[in-house]
This record gives sequence, C-alpha cells and structure tokens, in this order.
Amino acid sequence: MSLHTRSVAELAAGLAAKEYSAVELTEYFLARIGAANPALNAFVTVTPERALADARRADATLAAGKAGPLTGIPLAHKDIFCTDGIRTACGSRMLDNFIAPYDATVVERLAAAGTVMLGKTNMDEFAMGSSNETSFYGPVKNPWDLRKVPGGSSGGSAATVAARLAPVATGTDTGGSIRQPAALAGVSGIKPTYGRVSRHGMIAFASSLDQAGILAPSAADCARLLGAMAGFDPRDSTSVDRPVPDYVAGLGASLKGVRIGIVKEFFEHGLDAANGAVIHAAIDELAKLGATLVDISCPNLPLSVPTYYVVAPAECSSNLSRFDGVRFGHRCKDPKDLLDLYLRSRGEGFGPEVKRRVMTGTYVLSAGYYDAYYLRAQKVRTLITNEFRAAFAQVDLLAGPTSPTPAFDLGAKMDDPITMYLNDIYTIGANLAGLPAMSVPCGFVGGLPVGLQLLGPHFGESQVLAAGHAYQGVTDFHRRMPASYA
Repeated sequence: MSLHTRSVAELAAGLAAKEYSAVELTEYFLARIGAANPALNAFVTVTPERALADARRADATLAAGKAGPLTGIPLAHKDIFCTDGIRTACGSRMLDNFIAPYDATVVERLAAAGTVMLGKTNMDEFAMGSSNETSFYGPVKNPWDLRKVPGGSSGGSAATVAARLAPVATGTDTGGSIRQPAALAGVSGIKPTYGRVSRHGMIAFASSLDQAGILAPSAADCARLLGAMAGFDPRDSTSVDRPVPDYVAGLGASLKGVRIGIVKEFFEHGLDAANGAVIHAAIDELAKLGATLVDISCPNLPLSVPTYYVVAPAECSSNLSRFDGVRFGHRCKDPKDLLDLYLRSRGEGFGPEVKRRVMTGTYVLSAGYYDAYYLRAQKVRTLITNEFRAAFAQVDLLAGPTSPTPAFDLGAKMDDPITMYLNDIYTIGANLAGLPAMSVPCGFVGGLPVGLQLLGPHFGESQVLAAGHAYQGVTDFHRRMPASYA
C-alpha cells in the first residue's frame, strides 16, 4: 500500500470505505518514520503511544458514523507547540527537560478534529534560523539531497512532509519559516493572516510577527487543515474575532479575471538566475489560467530585512527573558548565587544564534538607542504595510519567488549570519504587514525544488489557496517526491 502518496481527502476516503483503519494508517506512518528519521533527523520526539491512542479513538468515531473530514488523519507538530505531557523543547537545550502541562490551541483544535499526532518535528532553536542548523538536536537534512539544508525554522516539518513521513505538519512563520522551507523541500506551505490562528501555547519568538500555519503536499491539503486550526481564541489577545470561511469550498474559484501583481523589487537583486526563470515560467502558467498580470512596485520592500532584524530581536529579547533557570528549563549546576544562576543557566541553555539575537534586541531597546533603531524600524514597517495596502488596491494577489536560491549545502552559511538572513528577503515583508502568504512547488533547479510565493490581502487566505490550487491543477510539482522516499 502506497498510502504516503495519497492526499488528505484520499486518506479520509479510504478510512470511510474501511480500506484500512486509523490504527493501520498510523502504524504505516510510524514505520516510515522509524526507517527514515535516523538519516533525516526531522523528528525530535516520536509519540507512538499517543498516536495509537488517538487512532483508536478515531476508529471508534468512524465506527459510530460521526467522523469528520480529518478523523484519523496522522500529522506532526512543530516542536514549538506545547503538547500536554510531552516534551516541548523548541529546538533548545534550555527547554530540553520541559514537559508542557497543556496543549496549544492549534494542537487542541486539530485533536478535536480527530487527527492523530505522530510526534514533534525538529526546528531551529526558538525558531531562529533559515536552515534548521541551529537546533540543539542537530541539523535536519533535505530529503532531496541529504547534503543540503531543508530551510528553517520549520525545516523538520518540511522534511517530514517532503519525505511523506506524515501527510501534513504544523509550522510557524515569523519571517518566512513556513514558506522558505516549503520552497526548499518541494512542498506547499501557508502562513495565514496575523491573528487568524491562535498563538496560545505557541512558544513566542517575536510576538507581533509569529503566526502558525501548515505544510502539506498541496494547497488543498493546507486548506483542509487550516480550516480546523483557524478562528478566534479568547486566550490569545492577538486573535481576531472574525468568521472563518470554508477554505475547501473556495478552492474551485477560477483565476479568470484575477489581477496578480508582479512585484518589481522581488526580481531586481539577489535572485538566482535559474530560480528566476522557473518563477517566471510559473507566473506564465497563472496567466494561461486567465489571470491578468500587473506590474507593481513597493520601493520600501528591500528594507524588510534590516527592519525585521531590529524588530524581531527586540521582541525576542523580551520574550526569552523568562528563561532564567528559576521556574523551568535548563538550570546550571551548583550556582554560587542568583546572578551566577542567571548567567550560567542562560549561557549554557541558549545557542549562538539565540544569544546573537537576544544581545541585538537588548541593544536596540536600550536607553539612547530605542529611537535610533527600534522606533525607526517600526516606522519603516508602517511604510511597508502601507505599500502593500496600496498594491492590493490595484490587484487581488501578488506573486514572486519564495527564496533567492534552491537549497544550499549544510554548513555553507553558518559562519556568515548576514548571508543567512538574506534567504528570507522575499518572505519577511508579509510578516511585517501581517499578510497571508503561501509557497507552492513550481519547478526544479539542479534537481532541487523551487517555490512560487503567492501573497494576499489581510484575511485573503481563500484567494491565496484557490490560486495555489488552480496552479496545482495544471502542474504536478506538488506530487513529485524524492526518489529515496517514493
């Protein structure tokens, strides 16, 4: 049985037809994880007992005729989401011994929909990274080439879906951390509008930028999971109280007459020529489907990276101050006094990239520098947001590359933080403005996947998903798998 090649809808149909049980489906994916994960390092925790218990409940629901569209569907959670009674380490030594006492809202809602949790996926430490190499548990490998990175910070989830160790996986996106690994691993990944999905129980990196989303083979699979995750949560003060549309029902929308803006600044500097050719070919397909292409300029968009690397470290410095070795998390041995406890616990618990961002954030928030850096960055953020707003007054969607290059070699950029940061040059703008954005596979360069990015206006997830689905209706890149895992 090649169950790993089936979509979420196809798996659900097989369960409904009693072609296999939820327990059998779960055991199938657990076996794939057991065989492939030692080489990929995509999972940091596998939960067979929890998975089989979830599957037995799903089978009982199916037998009672009360199943929903996700009942019995296996999935993996990024290890940034709290999971009751299961380690939630966030890729860090600091939380290596932390057992979450509750479920994040995302975990809770997907469990209520009947999904089966297979385990927790590897990630860059506290979601800080673009290659999944900063994890305390070691780097994740790209299933297309084990010498390459899978992207980050949701690299474990991206590799998991690319190798079909799970049909779908959750992720988080602070500056591109769903879309960039989706592009590098050849899967689909959506970051919804800021506030559309609850952040309750999602360990914070940068609170005004973080947003939960989904990685899956196709836009249709993303739509099915996003509908179950989204919605108002009174436990999250940034959650927006707004009805959630039926994303699956909206997938059939035509691209005829849809105006798609091609952002000039996305194609001016830094884009690999071969990558650019693949992106242009994908945009041509959108035009063949009936979309009208419109040239758009956002002059301040190139300032996204410097703006982000002031705002995000500032918020990270504040959020990570709670990890001090006192109440939970890593504690140094035999501290001499309270100051020694703080210094050594944080020094031992955090890795180099986290320390770099905490120090940067503390600096830009300090007296004498707040106005010069943080306040100015927030003003530029407003300019970028306003430019997007003006663009969406002219067009319905925006399109461009997700990443400037295909996946790069492991270790190639670890000694050059600035070059590493530039991997997110096309994705950060959506986070600064709080927009929904998605990456879909659109081709290959040198045997490695390339992603097309689609951006929509606030709460325009339906339009983004429909465009991605329409594109995937005439291409098969989302169905292609690394040969070793087919």
